[in-house]
Formats: sequence, structure tokens, C-alpha cells
Amino acid sequence: MSGATLMTIFDLSVLDAALLFAAGFLSGACNAVAGGGTFITFGAMSLVGVPPIVANATSSVTQFPGYITSTLAYWTDIEHFWRGALLLCLISAAGALAGAFILLALSNPSFRVMVPWLLLAATALFGAGPWLKPAPKPGHEAAVGSLAGSLAQFFTAVYGGFFGAGMGVMMLATLGLTQAGDYHRLNALKNMLAVVIAAVAIIVFVSGGVVAWPQAIVMIPGGALGGYAGVWIAKRVPQNVVRGFVIAVGLFLAFYYFAKG
Repeated sequence: MSGATLMTIFDLSVLDAALLFAAGFLSGACNAVAGGGTFITFGAMSLVGVPPIVANATSSVTQFPGYITSTLAYWTDIEHFWRGALLLCLISAAGALAGAFILLALSNPSFRVMVPWLLLAATALFGAGPWLKPAPKPGHEAAVGSLAGSLAQFFTAVYGGFFGAGMGVMMLATLGLTQAGDYHRLNALKNMLAVVIAAVAIIVFVSGGVVAWPQAIVMIPGGALGGYAGVWIAKRVPQNVVRGFVIAVGLFLAFYYFAKG
């Protein structure tokens, strides 16, 4: 499906544009405070009638700028270990490529059947996030580690290329079990690998013509503003409140897709 075709199918109304911009804003704010922004962008596009595969692919595009800025914020940490993490980057790229191609191989009806279950799993993973944070480990390098760690990162990247909601929590948990370094170093590595996963998936989705660019263009500036506002929100709203909101959105979307199915 070409981008021009998508432009014809998804002709935005003023109401849809306002909803998508607001979703982008909330997504950016949630990502800045507690994560889980993908639930909001995916849900908003679902509500305005975007097919689930296109909504999923477009969410990857809208979240990408946030991955970049989060990685740059950790650049002083990344400078110390990026060479040792190159193998994990290659493994992540391979996994994301596989996951993105699996998504494109599915039809929208087939993917729609899977979506509520994926949403429930991702919501549970996100809800468990505070208990999945890795404990500090001795060592100064976030090195590649064991074969088990490489395999865990590959399958996490497959999931990230295929769906992605809750990927950050999943990756931080697996890296905490398999890599050396304190929490901030592991979070920096997670952000670096998330950029690789998202970039590969986006290339596949754009090549496959499954990105709804009008929706993405509306949501991206909303996400940028939301990310900035997230700093203000983080100082005034308890993280548990934001996390509860994201979990409620995830459960609502799962119910929505179960009801549609």
C-alpha cells in the first residue's frame, strides 16, 4: 500500500486531528514520566479508524524522536561502552528486522485477533515495571555478556519490531539479568538499543507502505510538546498516577479489541 493511498484513505477531520495531537501530547508526557506512550498513540489511531497494522507501524514512527532524545541525554554514559555494545546493536537490528517482517506478513484481521492479547501482556508487563527494575551490578562496562543475554535481546528485539508496547520495560529487565553496570548505565544501553530496533522497524514499515503519514505528522509535534511538559508533570503528579492512567488505557484498548473481535 503506497503512502499516497494511505493519504486518500485516512483523510483527517479537524476532530480526528485534535484527538491525534492530544494523544501525541499525552504520549510524550507519559514517556517522560513513566513510559507507556505507545498505548496512547496506538489507541488514538485505532479510535479514528486506522487499521491495527498501520496504527502499530505509525506508532513506531511517532515514538522514534523520543528514543533519540532519551539516548542523547545519556550520551556521557554511552561514550564509555558503545564499542562493547555493537554486537548487541547488531543482534537488536536482526531481531527487529524479523519482527517487522512478521508483522507485514500478517493480514489486518489476523493481527487484530492478536492485538487484545498483546495489549493485555504489554499492560501487565508495564504494570510490573517497578518490580522489574534491575538491581545494581558490579562492573563498569555494559558489555555484551553471555549467550543467554544475546538470545534474550534478540527475542526482545523481535517483539519490539513486531509490536513494541512495553518493550522498554522488557528490555531493561532482561539487560538487568545479563549485563554489568548500574541502573543508569543499563537504562542508557536500553535507550541505545531501542533506537536501533525502532530505526530498523521504521525502515521496513516505510518500505512496506504501512505508515499513515498524516496521523504521524499530527502526533509528532504533540509528542515533542508532551515530552517537554512531562518534566513539569513529573514534579507535580506522582508517577504512580501516570502509571495507573497508562494501565487503564491499556486495559480499555484490550477490551475495545475484544469487543470488536
